[in-house]
Formats: sequence, structure tokens, C-alpha cells
Amino acid sequence: MRPALLALAFAAAFVVVPAGAEDKKPAADGYTPLFNGKDLTGWVNVNCAPGTFYVKGDEIITTGNPTGFLRTDRQYENFELEMDWMHVEKEKMANSGLFVWGDPLPAVGTPYTRGIEVQVLINFKTDWATSHGDLFSIWGAHCKPDRPHPKGYERCLPSEDRVKGGGEWNHYKVIANDGVIKLHVNGKEVSGVSQCTPRKGYLALESEGAECHFKNIRIKELPTTNPKPEEVAKVWEGHKSLFTGIDLSGWKTEDGAWKAGGGVLRAVGTADLATEKAFGPAELIFDWKVPAKAAKAECVVSVGGQPVAVTLPVGTKPGAWNRQTIKVGSVPAAPLTFKPTEGLEIMNVFVRELKEK
Repeated sequence: MRPALLALAFAAAFVVVPAGAEDKKPAADGYTPLFNGKDLTGWVNVNCAPGTFYVKGDEIITTGNPTGFLRTDRQYENFELEMDWMHVEKEKMANSGLFVWGDPLPAVGTPYTRGIEVQVLINFKTDWATSHGDLFSIWGAHCKPDRPHPKGYERCLPSEDRVKGGGEWNHYKVIANDGVIKLHVNGKEVSGVSQCTPRKGYLALESEGAECHFKNIRIKELPTTNPKPEEVAKVWEGHKSLFTGIDLSGWKTEDGAWKAGGGVLRAVGTADLATEKAFGPAELIFDWKVPAKAAKAECVVSVGGQPVAVTLPVGTKPGAWNRQTIKVGSVPAAPLTFKPTEGLEIMNVFVRELKEK
């Protein structure tokens, strides 16, 4: 072998594979792991405490507290997805889910994203829902169930009961293509919806009050069917959560003037609530509400040291959640601060730091 060829052969034998690349290599059947079995690389904790979702062994586990979601770091359109899941609760209702084609942030006034939910539920059955693989739209998304719902909901009830109980693993196969979703439970198709909007977006695992385990999450992407812009979920713009949903970590106040829990910050005293970190130019997003009988329907927040009085949109009455976006540039770094008013509640607090112009 000539020296030049020998050198090339030697170099090829020592090609460095980027860390984690082996985890993304498609299998012979075209599937790629969505979870590497080791850590949460490729996933984003949107609005939960740091320990709400964690990895143990080859499983992603959610504690269920607080309610919220862990999403993929990129959007997906058409795909086949497989995963195994198990609730540990054996007698009481235990809830979770897989969100399909969701937005990167929660919808207004809720810890959930807008999208289509694949129910992960046990020990629950009524005349409108089951524990065996319901498919339904949530928070502004839409779909048409394969079988009309008895109450007219955008929810497909499964054709038969196939989900195993607490302590046992279940296998889901989700086929999503051109706005149509079909769910296979433990080897058989039982549910379906069509005409979904959005039909491209993020995938997410849900935390909803119960410990749930997930493993063997893998995906095979299918060719695009060219969704229209209005059929695509919102794209993440860099906003990060400032609230764990369960405590005041990262915040400071006085004399217990604010309480945290259940995904909500509540004003119960007269002192301000401020971030421990200072922010300069930034865009702040948050949801807020005051009681229906509040004497003053106002929320005052300071961004970059500049106080902004937020009032209800015209025609809106107190008692409902409202989303506010405040963008401030060319300001000195200062804590983000909420001033208390009677009965004020805050949730879904996200910030995006901006570059100085």
C-alpha cells in the first residue's frame, strides 16, 4: 500500500465519534432513540421543579409534582413513536400522558401545552373517559375523533380495554401522519383522531400528580406532508421558567408575603416578590389573575427597574387568567419584581434575556 493511502486508512480507523452520536443512530427498522437511557439530553423541563423528571436506570421517571411537562428540544411532524410506561399506584387513580404536536410553553392559565394528548391513565373510568388509551385535544388544539364521543367532546374513547394496571408495563405505539393519530395499546390499535391542529410541534411527557415511569422511547420520522404555517405549533424563542411550581426557589420576599404551590404564586401579604437574579434587557411572560370581586384588577411588575402597571384587557372581567408579555431593552440589571395586590395569583413565569443593541 502506498504511504498516502496507508495514512488515510490509519486515520479512518481512528475517526472520533461525537459524544452521544451512538445514541442517535437509527436502528435497522428506522427507529431512533428519543431517550438515551442515561440522562435527559434532548429533553427540556418546561415548568417543573428540577427533580420532577429524573433518570434512574434506563427509565425517565416523573414524581407527578408539580403538574407540568418535559418536552423534546425540537419539533416533530409525521412519525411513528413507541414507548413503554408504568404507573406504580395500584389502587388509586394515577395520571400522566404524552403530548403530541405541542407548543414550547404552557397555554394561558394552565400548566399544560396546547396539543393532542395520548392519555396515560389507570384506575379511572366514567361515561366520558377511560384508562385504556383515550386521544383528545387540549387547550386550543383541535381534532376529530374516529368515533363520535357520547358527549360530543373532541375525544376518542378506545375500542377495547387493553391497559394493564399499576406495577405493570404497557406498550404504546403512536402513528402520527398528516394530522391523523392512531394509538396502539399493547399490540392493537384502539383509538384514533384526524384533522388535528396543530399537526407539527413538540412531543412531551406529562407530570400530573402521580409517579410514572417511561422507557424504550424511540421514534421513526416519516416524510413531511407540508403543513401550513397555521398548522404548526409555536417555536421556542429562548424563554426559560423562573418558577419551580412548588416553592420560592430563586425568589425572595419578606414575612411569608407570598406562598407557592400547585404551580401558582399567591400574594398573601404586603411585601414584594423579587427574583434573586438580576436581569437587564429582557422579555417577561407570565399569567396573572385577581379574584372576581377584587377591588383593583391590576398587577404591577418591575422589569429592569422599570415598574409596569398591567390591567385587564378591555371586556375582560376579574377572575380569569390573563397572559402578559413585557419587553424592556437598554435597562440596568435589576431583579424582576411583582408587587402584591389583594388575591393576586401568578403562574407560568418565563423570561428571555435580550442582547444590548
